[in-house]
Amino acid sequence: MDLNKLKDQLQTEVDTAFLYNSIAAIQSEDNLKRVLLSLSEIEKGHAKHMLDKVLTFEPNYKMPSPSSRAKFQLKLGKIFGYSSIISNLSNIEKQFAVNSIKNKIKNGEKPTGFEHNHLNIIEAVNNNAALNVSGGFLSKFESRHKSVGGNALRAAVLGSNDGLVSNMSLVMGVAGAAVSNDTILLTGIAGLLAGAISMALGEWLSVQSSRELNQRQIDLETEELEASPEEEKKELVLLYQAKGMNAVESQKLADKAFENPQTAIDAIITEELGIDKEELGGSAWEAATASFVLFAIGAIIPLYPFMFLDGKNAILLSVGSSVVGLFGIGAAITLLTGKSVLFSGFRQVSFGLAAAAVTYGIGSLIGVSLAG
Repeated sequence: MDLNKLKDQLQTEVDTAFLYNSIAAIQSEDNLKRVLLSLSEIEKGHAKHMLDKVLTFEPNYKMPSPSSRAKFQLKLGKIFGYSSIISNLSNIEKQFAVNSIKNKIKNGEKPTGFEHNHLNIIEAVNNNAALNVSGGFLSKFESRHKSVGGNALRAAVLGSNDGLVSNMSLVMGVAGAAVSNDTILLTGIAGLLAGAISMALGEWLSVQSSRELNQRQIDLETEELEASPEEEKKELVLLYQAKGMNAVESQKLADKAFENPQTAIDAIITEELGIDKEELGGSAWEAATASFVLFAIGAIIPLYPFMFLDGKNAILLSVGSSVVGLFGIGAAITLLTGKSVLFSGFRQVSFGLAAAAVTYGIGSLIGVSLAG
């Protein structure tokens, strides 16, 4: 690293320590103040470490003062609230973590998992409702709502919607070209199979990649715990305090968690990573199967009328069936969004019919051109 980069990083560390300390000074909530002051001290230590590196190049260099930019941020915080500064500090901690991991990999070192600990703590501070609120208001732990089969439900709703809309658009486009029923059926079945397989594969890859990433993070945390349990315990105490618990309760909870290695790693996985160890992001095969089946069901809705009707009658039944299907899917989406059933249903119908109208019009133009 060259001298200018070292100086820039040193200034960033000084500014970060200054902002943590300044925000801590105006907090009336003791636990939050203690966490912010602890983070400030950590950043001061980082700044001292960076200064030592700078001194190897420039022996007479002095520790810089907080920059005018940091002071301006603090003034803005007094006007608009300090949560924006905490969010910015979170981004800085995230960049520190990324750079630390990159440097270790570049130097042939193995990441330990410690790199994201400060980021986890400052994000907990950012989510603390007590931030900049007087009167000692304590925030509570945020509840982590884990719905059983959440991936399967999402894949089912989105899969059926994609199947219906894409195959309705495909069928209407071919029907608009005034081709035979056999051609429409062949095209629709091909679209059904291709889309269902593609959706299932994409869903499987998405969920499986998420599971593998979560497992990798768990493995890193396990190695980190074995290498430095006391450091991990201190980080867990800070994390609990950042979420609103007082120092005594945080220490007791951390002590309880660290009574044996298994409960310790479970607490770290839950609090630092936010991962459900049992699910690890859900079942990839469950999500893929649900996606395949529901895409196929959605895709068959606009296609089945052409199996026993032809011409306009088949088209009208196909459109009517698709409208009912789209409204049902829109209503099902409210299970995920909590919106009004009527609003979501009619919105889904509008989008689906618009897509079908466009492809039907294009198909008609192509059919006329070919016929001419």
